[in-house]
Order: sequence, then C-alpha cells, then structure tokens
Amino acid sequence: MLFVNKMKNLSVTTFIHTLFSVAIAILIATFLLFLSWDKDRQKIEEVKRYQLISITFLSNLRQDPNGSTFDKLYKDLKVLPIVSEKIKMTKNEITRLGRTIFTGGSRVGHVRVFAIGEKRYIYIQRMGYNLLLQDTKAKNFYFEYAIFIGIFLIALLLLLYLAVLKKLSPLKKLHKQIQKFAKGDMQTRITYIYDDEIGKIAKSFDDAIVHINKLSTSKNLFMRNLMHELKTPITKGRIVVEMLEDEETKNVLVRAFERMNELISELAELERVTTQSFEPNFEYIMLSTIVNESQELLMTQSSCIDIDIEDMALTTDKKLMTLVIKNLLDNGMKYGENRCVLLRTNHKNIEIISKGEMLEHPLSYYTEPFSQAEKRSAGFGLGLYIVYSILEKIGYVLEYKHEEGKNIFILLPINMRER
Repeated sequence: MLFVNKMKNLSVTTFIHTLFSVAIAILIATFLLFLSWDKDRQKIEEVKRYQLISITFLSNLRQDPNGSTFDKLYKDLKVLPIVSEKIKMTKNEITRLGRTIFTGGSRVGHVRVFAIGEKRYIYIQRMGYNLLLQDTKAKNFYFEYAIFIGIFLIALLLLLYLAVLKKLSPLKKLHKQIQKFAKGDMQTRITYIYDDEIGKIAKSFDDAIVHINKLSTSKNLFMRNLMHELKTPITKGRIVVEMLEDEETKNVLVRAFERMNELISELAELERVTTQSFEPNFEYIMLSTIVNESQELLMTQSSCIDIDIEDMALTTDKKLMTLVIKNLLDNGMKYGENRCVLLRTNHKNIEIISKGEMLEHPLSYYTEPFSQAEKRSAGFGLGLYIVYSILEKIGYVLEYKHEEGKNIFILLPINMRER
C-alpha cells in the first residue's frame, strides 16, 4: 500500500525515467543471460563434436581402413588432413604453441584438440599412427547475431525513451507559464503549436486565463463603482443625521452609517489583499506599536480589553497586522459572553482570548467570506476571512482552540509551526 501511494505521488517524468530504466535493465540482464547460455551451449556442442571425431577416427584407425573410407570421414566430419608440404607449422610447433581445448581417447589411442587463433587442429595418436586434422567446419555467427540484436533492441528502447521525453518536454514550459499566472502575472499567455493532447490542455488553460482576466476586471470595476456610489449617500446621510434633534434616533442612524462605512472599508481592504499581484510591505516594528494602533482602529474606549504582552520585534506589514489584531479583538468583544477580550503573548505566538462556548463548526468554516454564523450575528461575515487572507500573505497562520470555557485564537508564524 505504501509503495502504491509513493507511485501515485511520482511525477510523470520520474515515472518514465523509472519505467525505461527498469525496462533497459531487464533487457540488458536478459541479453547477458542469453549470451552466457549461448556460450555454454556452443562449448557443449564443440565437446560433443570432438568426442564424435575422437571415437570415429580411433575406431577406424584400429580397423585399418583404406583411403576412400578416410576421405568419406573427412567430408562427413568436416575436417581436413594436414600433410607436411601444405602446412606452415610442424606438428611439434602446433602442439607446442597451441592451446589445448579438448582431450579424449581410449585404451587404443589418444586425441587432443589445439586452438591457435581462430583455427582448430585435431591431433590423433594410435600406436604407430599419427594423424593431424584441421577443423574446417564453418563458424556459426549466432553469437554475433545475438549481440547485434541485443544492441539494436537497447538502442531502440533508448530512442523510444528520448522520443517520449521530447514529447513531454512542453509540459515543463506549460507548468512554468501556469506558475507565473498563479503568482499574479495576469498577462501570461499559454502557447503550444501542436494540436495533440498537450496542445489541447494548453489551449484550455489559455482560454481559462482569458476568462479569469475578464471576470477579475469585471469584479474590480463592479467593486470600485459600488464603493464609490455608496460613499456619496452615506456621507450625505451622516450630514443630515447630524441635524436631527432626537438624540436616540440620531445615535441609531449614526451607528448604522458607521457600520456601512466599516463594510465598505472591509470590502476595499479585501479587494486589495486578495489581488494576486499584492505584495506586503514588510518592516521591523514592535508588537506594542501594532497593538496600540489596533485599539485606536476599534474606536472604542472599552475597559474590557486586557493587554498582557511581552513586547517583541516583528518583521511584518504594519498596516495589515494592525488590521488583523483589530478584527480579532472586535470579534472577541462582539461574541464573547462578557464582551471582554484578553490579548497576550505566548512565546512567539499572539493569542486573543474571550469567554464563550466552543465554535460550532471547524475554523475553516468561519474563514470563508460571508460565513452564515457571522451574518446571523452583528457582523457581515468578512472579519475572519480578511484575517485569514492577510495572514496568508504575511507568513502567519490562524489556529483555534477551546480551553476552560474560553475561545483562543492564535497567530502563529509559519516557521514556528513547521518546527
């Protein structure tokens, strides 16, 4: 099961490398085994042949046959008698220089086969007879054919391997282009000249990029127009409200307009942060400065915000981290049982704690935009979504736990989480 999972996680290129490597290794191993078997087979056949020659000639020498009998044996066994006037080396030289590859015989005689280079000489001795033969059997080329076929198959497999890699090489270019788009380069276009499967995938991605760009442009235009159009009536409404004499009605309307302004600000910040090309402005800043500015953004003089921090230096986007802590403090006061919240540090972590029941859903549910739980409460369902989106940009994660009747939201640096 573990092996299957590892195979599923292999890249296509790695899988092809592995597949062809195994195939070539198996082919080479099979080829070497065949060569070894063929070599042994040839040796066995050679020994059987020389045994037959040995028995045949020793038997006939004992019977003292005539010349025609020997001529027939020479022809049948494919050997040639060597006479002194036709041979360049004497019998003594052959026996001295040759390498013995076979010995045999019986009580009546003895046979030895010598190898000098590619030639084979058969020396037969029986009492007063000495006979020297040259083996004239044509050499078979099975071994050479086998080597040629093996090399041809290995070369063919290598060519197929290279052809497959070349066919898949455009996938790397396609991957790089998609990565550029994923990192925010909205002008990236995916091109591929062939109309094969990879070309169809490239065209589909390119069409998707064009469609996404159109949707993104339309969304941005809509959001900007919406926020612009809402700002004007809200401003006019605030001016009119200030003229009312009924303080109770005036306060209700002021709070309503403030909430509208807050929603517009959240939407504007959301649009800015979630843009692919957005890059945080990292700087070196103390945590106490961020906490103070977060409290100022809350625009409340509530005494239910308890600060218990060990001041430390952060490398982060000041404005974004301020907004994160402000939203979490605001959530703690809105949804906490006693409307109070504690902000504290725990080593390198920042914790926001409020009394209340455990969240009904996993944290991921509340980090979705316009989550239903927040919409049924006093918010718009954007607070934790904005927090989550910002933290993703500045190298933090949001974690949640419930202990002793308290909800604890933790800002944890990614590098600390990996440890």
